[in-house]
Amino acid sequence: MEEQLEGNGVQVFDFKAFVFRTISYWKWFVLALIVGFYVVYQQNIRREFPYTLDASLTVQDDKNPLFTSNTSLVFNYGGISGKVQEVLLNLKSRKHHEKVVDSLDLYLSYLKQGRFYKTDIYGSNPFKFVGLDSAYQVIGQPIKIVFIDQTSFELSYDFGEAQSVTAQNFQDKTFKTIPLGDPTFSKTYAFDQYIDLPFFKGSVVKKENASVSKGQEFFIQYTNFNATVSSFVNNYAVTNQQGSPLLVTRLTNKNKAKIVDYINTSVFILERDQLQRKNQYAINTVAFIDKQLARVKGQLNRKADSLNDFKRSNKIFNLENESELLSGKIEEYNAQKEILSQKLMSYDLLKNYVTTSQDFTSFPAPALQGIDDPNIQSSISKIVSLSIQKSTLESSVRDNVSVFGDLNNQIASLKSVMLENIASVKTNIGYQLQSINSRIYSTESKFSTLPENQQKLESIEREYLLSQSTYNLYLAKRGEADLIKASNISDIILIEPAKDIGQGRNAVNLNIRYIFAVLAALLPILFIAFIITFFDNKIHTPKDLEKLARIPVLGVVGKNDSVNNLAVFNKPKSAVAEAFRAVRSSLQFIYKKHELEGTKTVMVTSSVSGEGKTFCSINIASVFALSGKKTVLVGLDLRKPKIFGDFDIDNQIGAVNYLIGQKPLDDIIQKTKVDHLDVITSGPIPPNPSELLIGEQMDRFMAELKAKYDYIVLDTPPVGLVADALELIEYADASLYVVRQDYTKKEMLSLINSKHNKGEVKNISFLYNFYDQKGKYGYGYGYGYGYGYGAYGNGYHEDNEKPKSLFARVKGVFIK
Repeated sequence: MEEQLEGNGVQVFDFKAFVFRTISYWKWFVLALIVGFYVVYQQNIRREFPYTLDASLTVQDDKNPLFTSNTSLVFNYGGISGKVQEVLLNLKSRKHHEKVVDSLDLYLSYLKQGRFYKTDIYGSNPFKFVGLDSAYQVIGQPIKIVFIDQTSFELSYDFGEAQSVTAQNFQDKTFKTIPLGDPTFSKTYAFDQYIDLPFFKGSVVKKENASVSKGQEFFIQYTNFNATVSSFVNNYAVTNQQGSPLLVTRLTNKNKAKIVDYINTSVFILERDQLQRKNQYAINTVAFIDKQLARVKGQLNRKADSLNDFKRSNKIFNLENESELLSGKIEEYNAQKEILSQKLMSYDLLKNYVTTSQDFTSFPAPALQGIDDPNIQSSISKIVSLSIQKSTLESSVRDNVSVFGDLNNQIASLKSVMLENIASVKTNIGYQLQSINSRIYSTESKFSTLPENQQKLESIEREYLLSQSTYNLYLAKRGEADLIKASNISDIILIEPAKDIGQGRNAVNLNIRYIFAVLAALLPILFIAFIITFFDNKIHTPKDLEKLARIPVLGVVGKNDSVNNLAVFNKPKSAVAEAFRAVRSSLQFIYKKHELEGTKTVMVTSSVSGEGKTFCSINIASVFALSGKKTVLVGLDLRKPKIFGDFDIDNQIGAVNYLIGQKPLDDIIQKTKVDHLDVITSGPIPPNPSELLIGEQMDRFMAELKAKYDYIVLDTPPVGLVADALELIEYADASLYVVRQDYTKKEMLSLINSKHNKGEVKNISFLYNFYDQKGKYGYGYGYGYGYGYGAYGNGYHEDNEKPKSLFARVKGVFIK
């Protein structure tokens, strides 16, 4: 964040600082990139690519050529489009996939350990495990098989620290938790020997002509049935071009043999189920006719017995011609009556089906046998078409939408019309039956002229012939149904079965993962740099000072590598010493600019403790003294005195003793090991430091110092903590406000900046301390502060570091 001086205190994001801070984290980016690339590489070489194979099939509307208008028992009003949608939905249904998985036992996997993962060896496994159908088999845990020779093998498992395992019965698909006595097991078995473990029952059968080597390892693993089905459903696709009967099925799996078997078995099961459903009409008709045949056969046997008994008891063996004529008429009438009765029964069956059924996608044959009314047939066709349309929408459209309401209303209307038509037809049939019964009664009355025994014989023979005619009719219908069933073919035609013709694995460009690795390494660094930059309120470069205040920057001082604060005295040729000489030159320029004569005074202060105020005071005084000028360093930080420690002097007496009138000036002055430099420490901590610094005694104190020295350096308390330094500004010809890199916070300058803007503080400059040329952002400060740090090349300063070892340099890249 930056506070713009000309703004209204509005803080804006420092994008440049953000960029350079991000660049400064390059080493962490490189490290994260190396780790990311290594992880991606390891994942890529462990990736097992799948295969994708397909098969093509077509849906036809194959009509049985033996069907006629009288024998057809199959009613399909949906057309080819409806069949295609029905087949497509069946192929996608979970129920269909459950049949395929069950048929191929795909919940049982045969695995072989590869370099990085276990490989599915379906189709090439040299043995087969025949599990007990009713047993619970452990799921999700591999059972290890190691061949010992051609007749035996070692079976083992290691379930780690598990106390129990989950097992599934693949017959009824139920689960069971079985406790473990020992999580590890190993035993030798012979091929075909029954294995009886609590959660693994069956036998290992070696395939015929399979050759195994000693020590070969394989794994057997059962998988949750539902999870297995879901994996195939998710990787199975069926496509169909609109209006085309062609369907293409595709499956993606890591084993090609499994894909081939799965797709072809899927189509085979579809064909079987479709043909079975197609034949179901004929099967239902045969069952219905068989019931009627049993009933009519019983009646026929009883009539035959009655006829034979009557003839035998009455010794009647021939009838007269008139009797034969009358019998023929009555038989004809009864045949017509039977046909009408069958029609009436058919309409009753149809009415019952329409009233009670909920699914009208196809009408069963018994419900349609004998239905010849064109209005009713038309209603049936429309209801079937609407029902197929509704069934198709239910698989692709959510429930409770208006389209289902419209379809249901249309079907209900058609049902109502059909029931009215059925009632009308039944009424008409009733009238016809009444007419026939009347004719039969009229004809039978003519038998009154025949002898009584002959009349009885005629009656029995008529009943017998009628039952025999009905029986023959049902036999003919049953023969038609059997013929239709035998001649039916499936409407599903497999055009191109799935086949392994050397297809390669699916091509996947894994190089894109490296891009994600770069992003994964870069984004956290960008985020961290953004957060730190956004909340960073410290001063990092001298340029920050120019943005925060109109106070000029007098000088820049680098890091102090000396053992104490006497950097100029200990290393007079160091970069830090040169920086303070530059500060001295700048101060002399200020004094000359303001035409100051005699003693010059400089005050050093800062915002808070720890910014290097005392360090700067000591070395500014030292450079003045080293130039041959009589200089005194006065410690006026009465609350927290420091300067005496670096000069190996005590703080028993000092400025406080003078200000309270205890000691004269000469008694508080202490000599130092630096020529021409004297020090006046602060002395004992007083109870009222502020009052001591603003009294008349302070005026006399400064006057005596000016009479005795060429330069006076005042080390004062921090402005941000106490107001003492502001009281002392009037005694200073120039004031230095110390700012420490990466330490001083921006808001700490608000007080001195406000004072300066109001004109309350004059002749004040910033002294930038602890300057690191590289900086946190990785860029230097190129504004001419060359004397500050590293201004000269190697050989010009005493503090050039010795070359580091390779380990130290590598370590220094990541750890500072």
